[in-house]
Amino acid sequence: MIGYVTLGSNDRKRSGAFYDALLGEIGGKRAMEDGDRLILWSNGQGPMLGVIAPYDGNGATVGNGNMVALAVGSRANVDKIHAKALALGGKDEGPVGVRGGNFYAGYFRDLDGNKLVAFHMGA
Repeated sequence: MIGYVTLGSNDRKRSGAFYDALLGEIGGKRAMEDGDRLILWSNGQGPMLGVIAPYDGNGATVGNGNMVALAVGSRANVDKIHAKALALGGKDEGPVGVRGGNFYAGYFRDLDGNKLVAFHMGA
């Protein structure tokens, strides 16, 4: 159902470097670019993630309650992605761990303040 999700960014060059390094950990590569306005990443297996300059020309802001969930395939990848996000300058929004049953996740914010979670369902 979901084809892609975009996150607002006021500095696509900086965001591009952050997501190149972060999503590269799980096979993500740039799939599309539209000048200075949009970058989309894909791992070739499902929905894409992008950073975009808002169409209305106003500055990008963080949506309260909005979050992008990255299905990363294993608990080890959750650990790796969460640690990588923090190493790249992201902010911790909830440490890695089990939350309800077999939901294993780590929460963080990117360089623009957008909230993401790396997660895996299962052992």
